[in-house]
This record gives sequence, C-alpha cells and structure tokens, in this order.
Amino acid sequence: MANGKFVGYYRVSTQKQGASGLGLEAQREAVSRFLNGGSWELIAEFQEVETGKGANALEKRPQLKAALSACRKEGATLLIAKLDRLARNVHFVSGLLETGVDFVAADMPQANKVMIQMHAVMSEWERDQISARTKAALAAAKARGVALGRAGIANLRPNVEARQQAADDFAEKLRPLFDSMKARGLSQRAMVEEFNSVGVPAPKGGNWRLSQVQRVISRFR
Repeated sequence: MANGKFVGYYRVSTQKQGASGLGLEAQREAVSRFLNGGSWELIAEFQEVETGKGANALEKRPQLKAALSACRKEGATLLIAKLDRLARNVHFVSGLLETGVDFVAADMPQANKVMIQMHAVMSEWERDQISARTKAALAAAKARGVALGRAGIANLRPNVEARQQAADDFAEKLRPLFDSMKARGLSQRAMVEEFNSVGVPAPKGGNWRLSQVQRVISRFR
C-alpha cells in the first residue's frame, strides 16, 4: 500500500511512441495501480520523449532533472512505471542512486538499491547481447555459401574468443553485486535465490542456477 508524497515520471524513447501516447498511457495506468489504496499524494507529474542513451543520459532529460528537483524540494519519492523507463545503463542508474532521491518502480516496488543495480546490469547485458547476436547473424548471412574447410574452421575461432570475452565482460559488470552479496555473508545458493527473487534473468534467460553463479564467480580475477 503506497504512503507519502510521490512525483510521477513517464518516458518513452522514440518520437513515434510519444506521438501515439500509448507508451505513456500504459505507464500512467501502472502508476495508478500502484497508488491504489493507502495514504498518498501525487504532487507532480513529468513526462518526456528521449532516447536517454549513454552514461550522461540525465543531461538529455530535462524533465527527469525537474522531477528529481521536485522530489528534493518536497521530500517526495520519484515514482516510475518500470525500471527500464529510467535507463538500461549501469553507470546511469548508479549515478541516479547517488543523487539521494528515493525512487520506486511500480513493477518492482520491493526492490532495494542492490536489486535495482542487479536489474540495470542484466538489462544492459541483454541489450549488448541483442547487438552481438545481430552482428553475428549479419556475419553468418555474409558467409553463406562459402564451403567450410581449414580456413572456415579457423574463422570460427574469433567467434569463440568473442563469446569468452563477452562472458568475462559480463562477470566484471556483476562483480560489485557479487562483492556486495558476499559482504552480506550470502552463500552461493542464497545468491541464486536473491537473483531469482527479483526476477533478474540468468545470462541465457530464465532463472539462475547454482552452476551459473559459480561460473560467473570463477571468472573473477
């Protein structure tokens, strides 16, 4: 049940979505459902259409800056419909956490700061994987019809090395989160439970397994 002062923030990432109004309408509905019941006051609402890409995304979002300013002035909590409406960039989310303004996502109201960082890491990873898969598909299409011989087998090596590097990069992004869980005394099985409890997808989707947590940890140097 929601209680206290809130400032609503809604964002869509393309001009087309902004013109249709559908994305913003759905976000307003999610916020309305979250505020249903309790003792609350929605003191202001802000919306914008912006890509928000890059670590300096806050500079590209005047409405978000205004919303944060209103939160600080009124002692309110920033309320968004979905966490990915803020950003899928780990540095950006970390910077937002450091502003000192409390915020809550209607789709993850139970999330604490550690969980929010986990979600941002996985969202950024998912975005990067989509990009990598697209590039791989384009490369495969270009290579169709070329017989695999010794040269063809050799051409597979860079792909394997790229996947290994991607796995190493993924582990490094997760390192602060694992360090935090370790500092809290969580066992590896407890880490699995924490990832799954907040719906953070595993590297290949779905729920985390103990073996996946162990593989990520094994990549830390």
